[in-house]
Amino acid sequence: MNVQPFTVDIPASLLQDLKERLERTRWPDDSPDSGWEYGSNLAYIQELVEYWQTGFDWRAQERTINRLAHYRTSVDGSGIHFIHERGKGPNPLPLLLTHGWPSTFTEMLKVIPLLTDPAAHSGDAADSFDVIVPSLPGYGFSDLTTERGVSVGRIADLWAGLMAGLGYTSFGAHGGDWGAGITARLGYAHPDRLTGIHVTAVSATPHLGPDPDLSDAERAFMQARERWRQAEGGYGHIQGTKPQTLSYGLNDSPAGLAAWITEKFRTWSDCNGDVESRFTKDELLTNITLYWVTGTINSSTRIYYESQRDPWSLARGERIEPPSAVAAFPKDLSHPPREWGERVFNLQRWTEMPRGGHFAALEEPELLVDDLRAFFRSLR
Repeated sequence: MNVQPFTVDIPASLLQDLKERLERTRWPDDSPDSGWEYGSNLAYIQELVEYWQTGFDWRAQERTINRLAHYRTSVDGSGIHFIHERGKGPNPLPLLLTHGWPSTFTEMLKVIPLLTDPAAHSGDAADSFDVIVPSLPGYGFSDLTTERGVSVGRIADLWAGLMAGLGYTSFGAHGGDWGAGITARLGYAHPDRLTGIHVTAVSATPHLGPDPDLSDAERAFMQARERWRQAEGGYGHIQGTKPQTLSYGLNDSPAGLAAWITEKFRTWSDCNGDVESRFTKDELLTNITLYWVTGTINSSTRIYYESQRDPWSLARGERIEPPSAVAAFPKDLSHPPREWGERVFNLQRWTEMPRGGHFAALEEPELLVDDLRAFFRSLR
């Protein structure tokens, strides 16, 4: 596999164009005293955009990003960007971290040093990992997805190829959101390669049969999940049915892009309505700017379309066999009971976290890393 070092260096002309577009934002009206009830709050998005235009320093964020070891390579014809940081310990375990939407690889920046160099962060050097963080196809500095069929299953196979090309015959894997589904699919399709898998969501669908014997907690979970889809699932429906139509506005208006993404960080995190109690403006805008300068909002949403047309559920008697762990954060999108996870995984560990939401690596990096260390310690 031909692996080339990569440096993030966005052209100044692109950043200048962004600033000019922000200056020309045509703002919508707003319903008085509606807060965030109708969607992204006008006053907050105006405040965020003003900071993006006048205070946000992309070059400072770029320097921080470039302190890590970035690479690009081709896997089965797909250009993939990834971070590859070697562990500082006696026998680092390779660990693949996969983000979701509307995140990018930047969601993992806080956990990388904790995982690679635990001794420098109040941990044991014996718990060190070689950390690999790829950008999903169509995200960040990976190639745009121009072919059909780049679904969870396809990405899992690409990740298996990436890790083989890097020389790892076996490895651990972690993910949240789409990353949880991809991690589960890795464990299903490549069980001999996976030391263990760790997720923050039970994304795989168990076989339930025509008359499933569900616990009361499982029935309550399925009802709650359907209520959530009705109340909060509009974004997923449009991204899963007409992503191209949505893209014209989001790819042309940085303010529109900021509103679309920021509302999810507020709604899906453990922030009690105050998005900046969990994420700084710089953290929000680093992620949003990455979508903007790479022009990847359209290709990033195609995973919803493709995965709806390539659904995956376990057959009768199947489960994901590598040793598995679930870290359940209380403000994540769904909250299945442990018995639901046991239908899907060879479940060895289930941790009910005291706080945190959908963006675990960014919201609660220490809690997540502690759970990863504890789970993989017995699998080394």
